[in-house]
Amino acid sequence: MPKVLISDELSDAAVQIFRDRGVEVDFQPKLGKDPERLAAIIGDYDGLAIRSATKVTGDLIARAERLRVIGRAGIGVDNVDIAAASARGIVVMNTPFGNSITTAEHAIGMMFAVARQIPAADASTRAGKWEKSRFMGVEISGKTLGLIGAGNIGSVVASRAIGLKMRVIAHDPFLSAERALAMGVERIEDLDELLARADFISLHLPKTEKTANILSAERIARIKPGARLINCARGGLVDEAAVAAALKEGRLAAAAFDVFAVEPAVTNVLFDAPNVVCTPHLGASTTEAQENVALHVAEQMADYLVHGAISNALNAPSVTAEEAPILKPWIALAEMLGSFAGQVTEHAIEEIEIEYVGEVGDLNLTPLTAALTAGLLRPLVGEGAVNMVSAPLVARERGIHIAETRKDAQGAFGSYIRLIVTTEHQTRSVAGTIYSDGKPRFIQIKGIGLEAEPMRYMLYTTNTDTPGYIGALGTKLGALGVNIATFALGRAVKSGEAIALLGVDEAIGAETLSEIAALPQVRQAKALAF
Repeated sequence: MPKVLISDELSDAAVQIFRDRGVEVDFQPKLGKDPERLAAIIGDYDGLAIRSATKVTGDLIARAERLRVIGRAGIGVDNVDIAAASARGIVVMNTPFGNSITTAEHAIGMMFAVARQIPAADASTRAGKWEKSRFMGVEISGKTLGLIGAGNIGSVVASRAIGLKMRVIAHDPFLSAERALAMGVERIEDLDELLARADFISLHLPKTEKTANILSAERIARIKPGARLINCARGGLVDEAAVAAALKEGRLAAAAFDVFAVEPAVTNVLFDAPNVVCTPHLGASTTEAQENVALHVAEQMADYLVHGAISNALNAPSVTAEEAPILKPWIALAEMLGSFAGQVTEHAIEEIEIEYVGEVGDLNLTPLTAALTAGLLRPLVGEGAVNMVSAPLVARERGIHIAETRKDAQGAFGSYIRLIVTTEHQTRSVAGTIYSDGKPRFIQIKGIGLEAEPMRYMLYTTNTDTPGYIGALGTKLGALGVNIATFALGRAVKSGEAIALLGVDEAIGAETLSEIAALPQVRQAKALAF
């Protein structure tokens, strides 16, 4: 039974979801604030459920020998070392939809607050003043709202703003023209254009290397004079000192910040600036949102640990609970095809093409490609250095281009996967399918047909198609004490190039392999392990 540690506060209902799904739960909601004790026990768990208090560092991950999944109840994962988790093959999940409405509503609320100076007017009135003329506001209706980021939360803000009769423009590199039309917003490709046109600017994007300080001092200087800025997304997206200066100079009319570069924000340059509304990271702080994200993370983690389903992962392809059992044998086959190619390839790989033929082409291909890539790279970079999670990144770092092709069924097999590997010197291929017994089979190597069931240890040779080779190879293996379990043959044309793929009982050592390679008919001999 998989075992999950909950190190931050989660509701009783979320804990019960784990138990109802067959997952053992250790609920220690204060443990996230005790990193030493957390590190001492983390090796006993398959899953770790957290909120923001637990810091999942690389050092902690290094001690998490069993850990398979980290689930963040919420959207922000700044407290998780995703790169370290990916290197260990640990799936990192969050719950991006559980607090979308809540965060969007907070952004809208902040927009009203700065438009009508509500917090300052409230404080003035409570102080016994009646400064009606001081707090002259602006209408939101008819104004232009510029969204920087138009994902889950940004799209909700857009719909609410449109309902308030605002014009909405949006800058997001992933926003298509069709999606913008469906949202009712104008897509702006140039961020500077958005800054020059918007009366209100609201950020709704994660903090990454590309988005950090996206509103730099230079960009803040390009904002339309008199505009109002709202950040309910992530701290560090905005140069806070530049915002404070713009407010003091009157270039910005007002600003509202729910998130800060350093949190808890007990001091901040914005606190002394005029016309600023600040809240302590309340975007997701509603009863409904906190419960939603807790339930969602429990469901996602349990589905992964019990069924292999992956949803809302930041470092792995999504796989539904329905897809998981269907994909499982094809994932195993893809990994074997990749492993075969990786073990027989002797030169730097430049490109791989994966052909998904027949019914397999209708499946979710992302995990299949990830599994194949991982299998391909392991012989090249080391067994523990790559996995399904990290494989696409490792391939990209090595300059390996990956292409996928879907094709209709053709030939004798109704559905199969074919891998084509291009190196500095040659192009080679290997193909396989799943038989009716659910087991994988090699069906083609180098364009030569054969039929071989993968085994733990195998021997692969390319040879000239001459009489006596089978006997010579069998005799040599017998003399070397290698027992043959299976023997598959194929050839291109008579007296041309031929291949042999043998299953053997024990691993073939280097000395044994060199003697096999010395046979006069052998062009190449490779010992394989799967």
